[in-house]
Amino acid sequence: MLKAAILGCGGIANTHARVLTELEDQVRITALCDIAEERAVGFNERYAKNQATVFTDFKEMYEKTNIDVVYICLPPFAHTDEVQLAAEHGIHVFIEKPIALSMDLANRMVEAVEKHGVKSQVGFMSRFGKAVESVKGMLDSGEAGPVGIMTGKYLCNALHAPWWREREKSGGQIVEQIIHTYDIVRYLMGEVETVFCRMDNLFHKDVERYTSEDVSATVITFKNGAVASVTGTNGGIPGRWLSAYELVAKNITVQFASANQAKLFRTDQSPVVEETIEGATDLSKAETLDLFQAIESDGKTRTPMIEGAKTLELVLAANQSGMTGEIVELN
Repeated sequence: MLKAAILGCGGIANTHARVLTELEDQVRITALCDIAEERAVGFNERYAKNQATVFTDFKEMYEKTNIDVVYICLPPFAHTDEVQLAAEHGIHVFIEKPIALSMDLANRMVEAVEKHGVKSQVGFMSRFGKAVESVKGMLDSGEAGPVGIMTGKYLCNALHAPWWREREKSGGQIVEQIIHTYDIVRYLMGEVETVFCRMDNLFHKDVERYTSEDVSATVITFKNGAVASVTGTNGGIPGRWLSAYELVAKNITVQFASANQAKLFRTDQSPVVEETIEGATDLSKAETLDLFQAIESDGKTRTPMIEGAKTLELVLAANQSGMTGEIVELN
């Protein structure tokens, strides 16, 4: 039975707490930490039946408990050394995206988990969707043929939390939110060569302390010669979140309605064969089960810390390009 802790008892932490309580045959929440003690106390009542120990200092939590895995659900600006210290204590790490707001901190996180041999999983849950898994398998096996182009879009319309609106705290919409789309693009298309972005704040100029972009369009070129575009806005339909993408390889074209659902066209056949991929994977549960399997088998997770760092590098490059107007090259 694994002993888990949650660090940061805000919005997204509810999803992970729900998953952990549903996996009660494998894991138990034994510690909760938040700088606002009342939030941790509320989680204790709601998810841990008041059986967990509550902390307001994660360093004290690491020292005084014998947890196996910590779920780090902090806002981007709050990340410091929680990953590094967890690794030093031999604690496996689940961390929400983005893992940091700078590559310096992200690289220190990668170095820590690799040095101390702990398992890590970054919260890019879309990688676990049925449609994404199916297409990734076809690309890796060669069945799909060489990949050529991909388009992704992310549309929403919400003010979110006050910290989210401030670029210096969230990193901006690309870094904090549309990063999910950028991650799937990189996951399916390969390693990035250059990034060119245009972005602006067009819809929220009159909202106090709203310094994030709310429209963006990015062109990405890959080392294999493929290209992709990602567009996003926080000026779409209020109360709705739209995340969709389309991929074209030599032998297939795929229209993703979500990570779980897609229409696949086998364009190497005449007439073209159309297939439907339908899945209902609980993405958040799947990423946790993958982490637990890696811990149990001493295997690899689908999205270890190094993957979180690589996708962070991509969105930070998009940010840099959007602010400077220049093409950014990645190593």
